This record gives sequence, C-alpha cells and structure tokens, in this order.
Amino acid sequence: MSARSAQEITTDTPHWRVYGPLGLHPILVHAMEAFDEHGYHGTSVRDIAGRVGVTVPALYYHYENKQALLATLLETSIKDVLDRCRAAAAEAGDDPLPRFCAMVESIVLYMAHRQGLAFLDTEIRSLEPDNRARYVALRDYLEHMLLDTVEAGIARGVFTTPIPADAVRAVLIMCQGVANWYRPEGPLTAEEVARRHVLLALGTVGRPGGTPVSGRSPGAA
Repeated sequence: MSARSAQEITTDTPHWRVYGPLGLHPILVHAMEAFDEHGYHGTSVRDIAGRVGVTVPALYYHYENKQALLATLLETSIKDVLDRCRAAAAEAGDDPLPRFCAMVESIVLYMAHRQGLAFLDTEIRSLEPDNRARYVALRDYLEHMLLDTVEAGIARGVFTTPIPADAVRAVLIMCQGVANWYRPEGPLTAEEVARRHVLLALGTVGRPGGTPVSGRSPGAA
C-alpha cells in the first residue's frame, strides 16, 4: 500500500453504530464495485480505469497494480470493523455478557452497512502471500477478541458452551454471511438484523434462554 493510499483511507467514525459515506478514493470505490460484480480475476485494471474515467497510467499513479487495490480495500474493511468492535467492547465494559452482545451487534451492523467492502472477504484467496498474511492476522485478532470475551463469560458462568473456539467461529461465519444476503429494501432494517443475530449468537455460546441485556429484545422490530 502506498503512502498516498494510506492517506486516502478514512476509518474514524463518531460512534460505532453510526455509518456515513465510505470516504474512499473514487478509484477504490469503482474497484470495489468491479470486484464485487465480476470477481478479482474477472476484473482488469483497464475495466476499473474505464469506470473511473481515467487512463490506466493515471490509475497506476495512485495504486501500483490491481493487487494493491484489493489489499487496500480488504485492509480498510477489516481495520474499520476492528475499530468499531473495539469501540463497542469498550463502551460495554468488562462484563462478558453486554460486551459480547455489543461486539456481535457491531460486526453485523458493519456487514449490513458496508456490504460492498465486507463481501470482498471472499477474495482473500486472491491476495498475494504477504498481503494475505497481514489480512489474516487482523481477522484472527477479531476472532480472539470474541473468544477472550466468551472464555471470560464461561469462567463467570455466563456462557456454557463446551467448545468456545468453535462457537466463536460459528458466530463469525453467521455474522459475515449478512453481507451476502442482506438487502436495505428488505423487511428488516440493519439494526433489526443485528438484534436478531445477537440472540442467535447468545444461543450459540450457550447463554441460557438467549437472554438479551438491558431488556432489549434482539428479536424485536
């Protein structure tokens, strides 16, 4: 990723539940759309340049190659969801139950509000080794954040799953799947989908009755 690329990425948000414009360079926006529509290998740099309305040399001025575009997009995505998840966890405090609920909610909201970026996780196979290693390390960090919270909950008798690592992976797969099927024009808002997934996640980690926190019903519309 070039210094110019790093300067053009904005992931800061006023609150982890708030979503504004993406804040991406137009080249990244059009690359994301092309990758989502045709896949990484089905998209050429010329295709992206044509969408942006620039020449291929002009595109190369900003990004070294197509791989740099994909790596920048994926790292932007995982860093954003990590920042939001950390903010949600910090706001919830040390109690494992509200902390877990907030983290799951933050991940699902990201998948619904940032579908274009989140869907690109399917292109991890297209990353070159060094880029893949960086991305996987960040994704693993997200998984360990959830796992630490679930294990703390087990120690306190809040969660009862005998297989916390498997349960956390199942929760993450379920949350990530939202990027594949959620539609803003559908019957549920992103917030409603997030509340339902919190309930499902609680069941997965063995919370008796899937009891929500603070009286908020995850299944309520």
